Amino acid sequence: MTETTQRPAGTTATSSAGIAVAVRDLHVHYGEFEAVRGIDLDVRRGEVFALLGTNGAGKTTTLEVLEGFGRRSGGTVSVLGLDPATDRAALRQRMGVQLQEGGFVEELTVQETLELWQRLVDRPDRPQRLMERFELDGRRGVPVGKLSGGEKRRLDLALAVWGSPELVVLDEPTTGLDPGSRRRTWDAIQELQEAGRTVVLTTHYLEEAEALADRVAIMHAGRVAVAGTLAEIVATQPARFSATLPPGREQLPTLTGTVEYDDDQVRVRTEDLQGDLTTFLGWAAARGVRLSGLRAAPASLTDVYHSVRDGDHASDDHRDDHRDLEVP
Repeated sequence: MTETTQRPAGTTATSSAGIAVAVRDLHVHYGEFEAVRGIDLDVRRGEVFALLGTNGAGKTTTLEVLEGFGRRSGGTVSVLGLDPATDRAALRQRMGVQLQEGGFVEELTVQETLELWQRLVDRPDRPQRLMERFELDGRRGVPVGKLSGGEKRRLDLALAVWGSPELVVLDEPTTGLDPGSRRRTWDAIQELQEAGRTVVLTTHYLEEAEALADRVAIMHAGRVAVAGTLAEIVATQPARFSATLPPGREQLPTLTGTVEYDDDQVRVRTEDLQGDLTTFLGWAAARGVRLSGLRAAPASLTDVYHSVRDGDHASDDHRDDHRDLEVP
């Protein structure tokens, strides 16, 4: 699973076999500001890997290094066995990239843009297939400059997945898309994985990472704070349950978790959801206590994210470049 310099909870060492991306002790400086502070990452071939982060975390800077667009200040990076700093031309033929903002020639039509891309990229594909796949067929003759933001995003994704490259790097792929287009983008990402391709993506939609990613890393202030499979990182946070008690509540039984009261509502955060909930419900049944609004849930990726964000705020001096969006 994903490694970090400090080996956070939920990570273990991984061998080099089957690794699409290997990052070791990556540092990126902008003058005196250090945007990325010595991270390690491994992305396995054939997986969807989500790189999440708080605002200014360094995730976009990290992607730019992997893509060959950004320069590293220290460390080593291997992408499909190549160094993106020196082998960018060779890597471009094997990797598709969707940036947060595409650099289109706005006077070209959708079809002309795809036909130009067909001449620039060695991987075979057909403009018609991609226009149909990303619902752009009806806009084939429209200049790119007149497309909506969502349509431009779909065209950018079509270029990124042209010819089903070995590795696809997607920076906020569904920003600006309506729910239907977002769902179809998810389908396209899953199709890439089913074809044996590797996908690295950033997103500020946590449910998107939960739906798509095999493994997740959350960055904060230039470092990887937590990493692993969803099950592994969610297991680092307590589960919770809550209920509203009738007035004049009795003393609750002893629970292993933390108990909080808000008037007549009780909230419990616990590492043993089944055990504490069984004790709580047994206590209520034995005393004839009628509970209302009972809710119980395991921890979620949102809980992990907020724990990372709230546990160690980055100062105003520790901001990533202007392309890094805030995760709600």
